[in-house]
Amino acid sequence: MAKARELFAAKDLTQGPPWKRILEFSIPMLIGNIAQQLYNTADSIIVGRYIGDNALAAVGSAAPVLHLLLVLFVGISVGAGIMVAQYFGARDRENLSKTIGNCLTLTAITSVIIMVVGPLVTRPLLELLNTPASIIDWCVGYLNIFFLGGAGFSYFNILSGILRGLGDSVSALVFLLLSTALNVVLDIIFVASFGLGVPGVALATVLAQALSAVLCLGKLARMREHFDLNRAALKLDRELSLAVIKLGLPSGLTQAIFSMAMIMVQSLMNTFGEMVIAANVIVMRVDGFAMMPNFSFGSAMTTFTGQNVGAGKLDRVDRGTKEGTLIAVGVSAAITVVLLFFGHYLMRIFTTTPELVALSQRMLRILAFGYIAMAVTQSLSGVMRGAGDTITPMWISIITTVIIRVPLAYTLAYFTRSPQYPTGRPESTFVSLLVAWTLGALITYGFFKRGAWRAKGLKKSMNKEAA
Repeated sequence: MAKARELFAAKDLTQGPPWKRILEFSIPMLIGNIAQQLYNTADSIIVGRYIGDNALAAVGSAAPVLHLLLVLFVGISVGAGIMVAQYFGARDRENLSKTIGNCLTLTAITSVIIMVVGPLVTRPLLELLNTPASIIDWCVGYLNIFFLGGAGFSYFNILSGILRGLGDSVSALVFLLLSTALNVVLDIIFVASFGLGVPGVALATVLAQALSAVLCLGKLARMREHFDLNRAALKLDRELSLAVIKLGLPSGLTQAIFSMAMIMVQSLMNTFGEMVIAANVIVMRVDGFAMMPNFSFGSAMTTFTGQNVGAGKLDRVDRGTKEGTLIAVGVSAAITVVLLFFGHYLMRIFTTTPELVALSQRMLRILAFGYIAMAVTQSLSGVMRGAGDTITPMWISIITTVIIRVPLAYTLAYFTRSPQYPTGRPESTFVSLLVAWTLGALITYGFFKRGAWRAKGLKKSMNKEAA
């Protein structure tokens, strides 16, 4: 019983072998990220099987708009995780309590903003993307349900970020697994039984995410030995709120830029026709799973670094960086081999159309080697963020996405036009992504070696403000 309680408790990552602590922390997060990806995957499988390839294209076309309007929560979540990790590592109960309370209040405010703004801009954005008329109404219905019921999504992301900052990656995993199972059941009921179509998929996901948010909040309320959750903590503190936003804003802007780039590439993708749009949806679903280890190790490195920076153990950060990055690269290399040789079996889960399976497999093989490069990028960026340097990863993302990926995609499409491909070869969008990932890894490594991130640190910046 004691071991079970320990498993679901906050964890000190400043003690023990770094590789072991990183791996222990990463595995539950990886399983959780895979479960979260199942939300979208279950949607795609059920939509593709029960409604058709056009409906699958509708879900894919809606994704960039959804990501763009939810970046506010990404910023708060990242800032919260860094501050919680550093204050927890420093054993600063007062500021830890205020940080958690302020994050809950900020999330309530941003949830209301999304509920109001989202439905107003959905159709104009989709029209701007050249979304085919045959699927635009499905896209609008899908997105509006997400925005109106987005509080569950936002609170789950914020609360799970806080739990991870405290070193507890297991609780969020269990809650996410429960909500994922509910999501799949509701998908089948709403789509197959009730015939609600694409909007039914969004409704199932919104309800499932609300459950995971409630469970996370209940868990956090039972962790009073580490912090206080009361009215005083919930009251917005100007300095702390600005610190959360200051730390999280670069990550939020990175996601916003990434989403806008996705929108621009999606606009190009839409010119290739519905078959290519559907293939892109399938590849991105598989890509989501392939990237999960990288995201998990990146988040683990952020929490590990944050706690150890708070405790003043920079030598331990150096050792953990080497060990964690090697593990991440090894896992991504194994995933690359699996995708190259067995990827076509994954494609057949989503569709039975032979042409769509072949097209999707061809696109995935282009991306496969990029996952190793992303392992380096995510791990080293996680270290820099954990130390308090969220600006450098933001600029690297801007360079690789805006300056490299988008122009390259359009350039390759332009120069590969032919009678068979009047708007260019669809592979251009995937080649541009592979190039961006590879250059991103090289640039990230260069900035990491310069070591400017070592001068950062929440405690240092807060002390300067106090002075």
